[in-house]
Amino acid sequence: MTRPVITQPQLVPVTSIDDHLPAVQPEALTAEAIRARLAALSNWSPEFVGDGGLFTNREPAGAAVLVPLVRRDEGLTLLLTRRTDHLRDHAGQISFPGGRVEPEDDGPVATALRETEEEIGLPRDFIRVIGQLPVYSTVTAFQVTPVVALVEPGFTLTLDSFEVAEAFEVPLAFLMNPAHHRHHRFEFGGTERRFLSMPWPGPEREYFIWGATAAMLRNLYRLLSEA
Repeated sequence: MTRPVITQPQLVPVTSIDDHLPAVQPEALTAEAIRARLAALSNWSPEFVGDGGLFTNREPAGAAVLVPLVRRDEGLTLLLTRRTDHLRDHAGQISFPGGRVEPEDDGPVATALRETEEEIGLPRDFIRVIGQLPVYSTVTAFQVTPVVALVEPGFTLTLDSFEVAEAFEVPLAFLMNPAHHRHHRFEFGGTERRFLSMPWPGPEREYFIWGATAAMLRNLYRLLSEA
């Protein structure tokens, strides 16, 4: 099946907004609460597993991303990147730092840490891994392991200008409030795609968080809201 390409996701009609669902409570958004909930992950199933087997002829490939939760005085924030516009996969999209598993990587944690260091220059000394979310399968045939980590403040980023146009932080509480979760439906040539978005009105511009990144964040919401 041919994958319908979505080049302007922000223009795809919104079919519903999940403002009827409760936001994750502040006590569940602390570092300690998130660590404890990840430790109890074995009996939990994610809401979104991905659609990687539907729209591509590529062989599946392993990948890992870091879900970096930065400790700030006002609460945890999520460090995200905006990819450059010329990349083959997910150009211009908002994403977690991460990438393809390489043969020398000793598992998804090693991949996530290596890719994060290469893409945005976040030193490993500031990162403490606290768990993983279930694998998410993307439309580009990547089997992505989200590695959740706490990041201590005081770091300085050095972006790889070829891959990363920008790095920014979003309050985790904003993303864990489903009043900001929008469902979209796109149809082209008889083929349908549905996706989730979480547009964040940043201090200087809006960041349209959608697709796989939004789906993995929705899985984190489900995990924390059931705590």
